[in-house]
Amino acid sequence: MIVSSILQAIGLFIVTNIDDIVILSLFFGRGQGQPGTTRRILAGQYLGFLGILGAAVAAAFGAQVLLPEAILPYFGLIPLGLGLWAAWQAWRNRGQDDDDEAQIEGKRVSVWIVAAVTFANGGDNIGVYVPVFVSVSWSAVLAYCIVFLLLVAALVFLAKWISSRKPIAEALERWEHILFPAVLIGLGIVILVSGGAFGL
Repeated sequence: MIVSSILQAIGLFIVTNIDDIVILSLFFGRGQGQPGTTRRILAGQYLGFLGILGAAVAAAFGAQVLLPEAILPYFGLIPLGLGLWAAWQAWRNRGQDDDDEAQIEGKRVSVWIVAAVTFANGGDNIGVYVPVFVSVSWSAVLAYCIVFLLLVAALVFLAKWISSRKPIAEALERWEHILFPAVLIGLGIVILVSGGAFGL
């Protein structure tokens, strides 16, 4: 029973979090050369994912009032706003020399921005986790949560490994200022539209 719950949890985590690889890789590309980038991304991913798990567990056990399903699509405003801010920053700094120290060292990645993007991108996770949690015992829910939290670290380090491959690292270094805001804006729009926010 426990082994079966663990295997199901692994499969569920992979299916609901595979898209985070791209976003996390972009965060690593953005923070390239800055000390503490991995630690901040890991902390942010854990904070955001704990928010997702907390909301899913609360909703599964009768607290839908705290997080009504109708508001989940509006989480798309978080990555959309962050993406627009990053695009404005990139446009504002467009004339800077590539040898500028800030360009070489990358940009400091904030724990809170990683957490916000992770949580905003987790609306579909919550939607998938709630019916699963409702249908299993408390011990199985606990097993799922433990497996998910162990896999969060694996996900972050996989994204770090992918972003450190030379061709990928070079592409991220060259295009990060365009890719980072574009992916966040696209993610925000997808969350808003797929959830029917604002009657879309």
